[in-house]
Amino acid sequence: MNAKGQKLTDWVINKIKTEYKDDVCLLLGHTTLKLEKDMAEAPFSYYVPASERALGLARTFIIDGIGYDLFPMSWERIEKLADLTNTNTNSLDTARILYARSEADKNRYIALQTKLQSNLNDPKYRLNKALEKLNIAMEIYQTMQFEETLYKVRKAAGHIALYLATAVATVNQTYFYKEGHTSLIADLATMPDTPKNFIGLYEAIVKAGSSEELKKLCYEMIYNTRQFLSAKKGTREKGDYNRNFKDLASWYQELIYTWRRVYHFCDENDPVRGFSWGCFLQSELDIVREEFGLDEMDLMGVFKASNMAAYRKRAEELEKKIVSVIEEHGVAIDQYDSVEDFLKKNG
Repeated sequence: MNAKGQKLTDWVINKIKTEYKDDVCLLLGHTTLKLEKDMAEAPFSYYVPASERALGLARTFIIDGIGYDLFPMSWERIEKLADLTNTNTNSLDTARILYARSEADKNRYIALQTKLQSNLNDPKYRLNKALEKLNIAMEIYQTMQFEETLYKVRKAAGHIALYLATAVATVNQTYFYKEGHTSLIADLATMPDTPKNFIGLYEAIVKAGSSEELKKLCYEMIYNTRQFLSAKKGTREKGDYNRNFKDLASWYQELIYTWRRVYHFCDENDPVRGFSWGCFLQSELDIVREEFGLDEMDLMGVFKASNMAAYRKRAEELEKKIVSVIEEHGVAIDQYDSVEDFLKKNG
């Protein structure tokens, strides 16, 4: 930090000590996202408020053409950085404590830096966070399909590419360090495990000249990233799945009425309602397949409005498969032949 940066930092610290002594926990500084030529002038970055009164310390101003932003960041927001929920992770990991109200405040912050490293060292946790970023990218893509104005589509494409890049970095046990997203391509090139043609697609999005091209490239990037992350889900250890098959039995006892609905509407040759309940059942099947590490269970792939019998048959096969898995793991399904039988055994 040069003399200019030090003077500004001293100014903030003095202001805290004289006007906000009990209202500010910490003052932090870091150089990420700064241009190389401005690094030496980088003073403070953000502060952690202890009260609403501390919000009065916030300030934006310009000196010699350089903008400065002294802004509050709550403990809750910092915790989301440690949890890899927010994307500007470097503002926690690389930050320096310039002022601390107390040792307790300082230690709380250091503990969150340690928690961040712990989460980065947990492959299962990292994968789940990467999948969250993928889901956000897909949501943006859905909205993008209804946009026609080029600048709106291009903006959406930029957000999609960034969320996907963050997902890729997360599974590689890292994030975008020195210059945040500014060095994104260079950082991606150093990562050992990336989706098919990821960097090429990112660069193509930057160069794309039309909405149609951007939508096509984003689809391919999402598809490749989805395949990439799905493969990592498939390599999970058995211990990562739910091994309590009583939970699966409870799920089946609840969902058996959905099967009954599907059978009923198949027998009634009512494809609309049979389709609706089948989609619900398919979603539930996908959830337990993921939770218990079961084989793929395709119900809706055989659906045809003109052939409800084949659809019913597939539903029956999948129900038998679920029952078989439960029984193979030594769990008894809680079922009775009649009300009298139930009352007799549950009196």
